[in-house]
Amino acid sequence: MKTEVNPSETSRAYAFNMWMKAPMPMVTLLKSLDVSRLVKISRKQGLKFNMLMCWSIGKAASGIKEFYLLPVDGKLMQYDTLAVNTIVINSQGEVSSCDIPFSHDLQEFNLNYEHLTRQVAANGVNHDLPDSMVIGTSALVQCDIDGAIGMYNGIFNNPFLIWGRFKNRWPKKKTLKISFQFHHTQMDGAHAAHFLNELQRAINSVR
Repeated sequence: MKTEVNPSETSRAYAFNMWMKAPMPMVTLLKSLDVSRLVKISRKQGLKFNMLMCWSIGKAASGIKEFYLLPVDGKLMQYDTLAVNTIVINSQGEVSSCDIPFSHDLQEFNLNYEHLTRQVAANGVNHDLPDSMVIGTSALVQCDIDGAIGMYNGIFNNPFLIWGRFKNRWPKKKTLKISFQFHHTQMDGAHAAHFLNELQRAINSVR
């Protein structure tokens, strides 16, 4: 569920006044992650690497209160649930959008991920969760990229992560460069940096 809140009654009051009407309110941070744990779990348990990344993102965000607030159409909205979006190649060879509700239970999240992405791939219809605060992702796994900057269009203010192909480091380390874009009204750079540190911890915690 989402409800409109008075910005002046939240910790984002100053940021709302400063950045809500800014022409370029988005900020992007770049970070290299150690994803060795995810690669190992993916291969050992037959789980998709992208699913594990999406779950780790949701877990890291779930403990940071700023992720439950989002500027929408000039208003500040409060959410009580999170979702992680993934891009799906559908049966027509085009891309579709799929929102996965976040669950702390990895098995439950994986079941939802598998079911919903198969459904979207088959029918080509986006699966949207408008009552959840959605974290966008785009995995460009065919590409070896050092970074990416998302496009701000003034419509979708949701936080967004982009990554490409992970790299093999000697002897067994796997690293992944990601970009994280967020609206300055929603959070400050310190919150975003904290999220990225929590993301690394979430990745390391996968069992």
